[in-house]
Amino acid sequence: MQQKVGIIGCGHVGSDVAFSLVTQGICSELVLVDQNTEKASSEAMELRDMLSATRSYTNVVSGGYELLHDAAVIVMAIGPTTLLEKDRMEELKETSEAVRSIIPKVMQTGFNGIFINITNPCDVITQIIAKESELPNRQVFGTGTSLDTMRMRSALGEHFQVSPKSISGYVLGEHGESQFIAWSGVEVGTKRALELLSAEEQVEFKETVRARGWNILMGKGWTSFGIATAAARLVAIVLDDAREVLPVSVYDENEEVYAGRPAVIGRNGVCQILPLEQLTIEEEKRYQESCAVIRQAFSNVYAK
Repeated sequence: MQQKVGIIGCGHVGSDVAFSLVTQGICSELVLVDQNTEKASSEAMELRDMLSATRSYTNVVSGGYELLHDAAVIVMAIGPTTLLEKDRMEELKETSEAVRSIIPKVMQTGFNGIFINITNPCDVITQIIAKESELPNRQVFGTGTSLDTMRMRSALGEHFQVSPKSISGYVLGEHGESQFIAWSGVEVGTKRALELLSAEEQVEFKETVRARGWNILMGKGWTSFGIATAAARLVAIVLDDAREVLPVSVYDENEEVYAGRPAVIGRNGVCQILPLEQLTIEEEKRYQESCAVIRQAFSNVYAK
């Protein structure tokens, strides 16, 4: 399989995704595209300067959309000009307009690979990419609640003093304010989290996870390490056809919207969307409510 990856957007997040891909040797060729061509060129140059010290070689270039025609994966990583937005939905007007102008240019090249979206609001923008590109839904997905799930595992790991890798379970729904922890499926080692945490602690952890990104944003001005790591892992899974299960933003046919839920990811993108059978009635309601938030925001984009 072609190991060529494109990144559209070379801000903090896009640049950190590029850094992760090169240092981990995930792809053989990397194309950086940004409206600021000098920024993209400089990022590519600095990445090339590292190559004598990396474990493998990556051909890193910058340029226009025409270089993306044969990419296996494109990561959409454009961001708003103003970063300090507590509710990711506040970024929608600016990012949706940018994405709707970019996608036709990409598709005119003949691109027929996998789109992985990072741009916020993640679920809405992912659905916009699917609509504008007219690619099958399986070829378009977003990082969704993968980062939120990482944050949940990190917070619980710190609380119980175990590695976050020993925490299982997912955050579901919107990558935003309406997300929720599906406690029915969360385990710490072999113990169900519901047996270890009080109702008050569950609410506290939900707020901690939801606000974690905002707290990082307020402290350093942006967030990038977590989402870049999540995105790079997804790229590797696609290129390796690893068929791993992760909570990503995929198209839910019943809800008619993209939302974060567990899916099998492989070479063809979304191989299978897993059922949410173990959710409680209350959790099912929260998932539906979260989908409704995303659906309304998507409708607003195309209302005019």
